[in-house]
Amino acid sequence: MKYLQGNYPIVHKQALAKDVYSLTVLCPEIAEIACPGQFVHILPKGFGLRRPISIAGIDKKKGTLRIVFVIKHQGTQAIADLNQGDYLDMIAPLGHGFTLLPDAEHVVLVGGGIGVPPMLPLAEYYGEKAAAVSGFRTFQQVILQEDLQAYGAQTICCTEDGSAGDVKGFVTAPLEQLLSEGVDAVFACGSIPMLRAVAEICMRNQTYCEVSLEERMACGVGACLGCACKIKKDGQEEFLHVCKNGPVFKAEEVCW
Repeated sequence: MKYLQGNYPIVHKQALAKDVYSLTVLCPEIAEIACPGQFVHILPKGFGLRRPISIAGIDKKKGTLRIVFVIKHQGTQAIADLNQGDYLDMIAPLGHGFTLLPDAEHVVLVGGGIGVPPMLPLAEYYGEKAAAVSGFRTFQQVILQEDLQAYGAQTICCTEDGSAGDVKGFVTAPLEQLLSEGVDAVFACGSIPMLRAVAEICMRNQTYCEVSLEERMACGVGACLGCACKIKKDGQEEFLHVCKNGPVFKAEEVCW
């Protein structure tokens, strides 16, 4: 796993929803080697631990990465307080990303809440071959639907309360419908209950599925052992690191 550390300038900032921000960072050497599904590790000024944030965009020509995050605590608030021209102390790109399938004809990208941003690089890669199913609790949390559409992906927006989007309820119902029409692969990121449900549906339909797990982590490179998750391979259970061996795993291998 090759990664770099440095201070990189913010070249664009945008508020997407309540407490949700998008930052574009100029880091040509990182953008050149970054892949969909990887993440960055940011050290907020005045804090001792870094915050992991998924990569939401990779522009190798401009040499930029885009990150989208929600304010959860003081650390992410400190990052959100930064503006264009400020610098981020960042280690990236980290982790094992999604498998890109050049021969796939139809894939489904499932994102729940802040799990939607990592779907953007996949939407760019697959274009019109992708259907993006996004789930949110309410209309106030809906983000990035136009960005997904701009890459040519079919977008299906779900809200639990029915206040916005195409579906009232969870992402599982449209996923079931899409799988009945034939799908080569499913890629997902979101809460554990959502990922578990997606994995079960895909295994039942014998559809290849990869999931991106979220976990608290300190080092981000597999040294601190703080983000272990149980994985089953070849009938044997073992603990792997979300930061180093993941965050992307085959859904069938995760011990839910």
